[in-house]
Amino acid sequence: MKEKWNHLMKKDGAKTVAASVISILIGLLVGCIIVIITGLTSGNMDSASVWDGVRLVLGGILSTGRDASGSLTFGFNPTNVGNMLFRATPLILTGLSVAVAFKTGLFNIGAPGQYLMGTAATLITALSIPTSAVPSPIVWLLAFLAGVLAGALWGAIPGLVKALLNINEVLACIMTNWIAANLVTWIFDNSVWRNLEEYGKTNYIYKTSHNGVETARAGLDALFPGSQVNWGFGIAVVIAILVYVFMTKTTMGYELMACGSNRHAARYAGVSDRRNIVLSMAIAGALSGAAAALYYLSGNTEFYWQTYQSLPATGFNGIPVALLAASNPIGVIFTGCFMSMLNIVGQQLTSLTAFNEYITDVIIATIVYLSAFSLVIKLWLSGRKKHKVQPPAVPAASAADGKAEKGGEDA
Repeated sequence: MKEKWNHLMKKDGAKTVAASVISILIGLLVGCIIVIITGLTSGNMDSASVWDGVRLVLGGILSTGRDASGSLTFGFNPTNVGNMLFRATPLILTGLSVAVAFKTGLFNIGAPGQYLMGTAATLITALSIPTSAVPSPIVWLLAFLAGVLAGALWGAIPGLVKALLNINEVLACIMTNWIAANLVTWIFDNSVWRNLEEYGKTNYIYKTSHNGVETARAGLDALFPGSQVNWGFGIAVVIAILVYVFMTKTTMGYELMACGSNRHAARYAGVSDRRNIVLSMAIAGALSGAAAALYYLSGNTEFYWQTYQSLPATGFNGIPVALLAASNPIGVIFTGCFMSMLNIVGQQLTSLTAFNEYITDVIIATIVYLSAFSLVIKLWLSGRKKHKVQPPAVPAASAADGKAEKGGEDA
């Protein structure tokens, strides 16, 4: 058994997965410690409340509330699981956006701006085309493609700046983020898409269901009653698989990763590094735009149009999703679900205990911090240590011959 384990841990993929799992476990342990310390130092919590908090940190996704006696109950909670899958959808796609850029040696911190541009294009298309003249599935498809295209175009801008002017993509992405925030606010400021029918919601844009456009549930509402889940999650999984195939099984994907490994060596080998930089950022932007499109095409989400003072957290949350998955497109599916699960756990802590959801933010921060040290964890798992370099051993026969020759010279 030990030999099989050692053989398995020699594989880089297995060590990467193990490093991510260790990061998650340590993060959850830190969350439990914070709950215990907070509970014990608080004057209005007893040991039972602390234990409830620990149980919710570890298994809040399975919480079914409290029974008549006030005790926490656990089991399969279809509403929580469905909402987890729904919220994981944009996280998977923004995680893919960051991961693709990472693979090409770029840091796409511009996902929030790409997400915003995808949001604007999706909502405008979905709410502008009358479904009385065009079937709603066609409008849905056009709106989705509009969001993808808008994100791709916005992502290509820092790519062009990097490729042609060699300006750091991080600086370019930060600028395009805030330009997008102000541009989207200006577009919706005096538009006809603002929600004027519901009192107190004048700062929101209509849901796409206002025009009869929404992602099909196709039975998922029966499987996960009371949740927001739809087939957008399935689309996100398919996109992740396609990205994996593209990056690992195609010539273009190989060129992108070669450019990320060494831009100058790739150019020497005949790969157009400038073209691949622009292409990588365009693909990353398209994925962020797809994240926004699937989120708002659900038909049950509203967009707050005054975005000039803040950027969508979903864009930034793609960074820890990609880090924890080591930029593996298939791994992003699971880490996106995990981050979404922590969001549900935070809500459970707030609604069922005296703790608040910020504990889960600490857990995520700890996991991300440890993910940055994944190489150290992988070295530890492989049992590699630094040894002082020793000179090669001299065979006994050679040593004897050497002594004989020395004796002859002395004679």
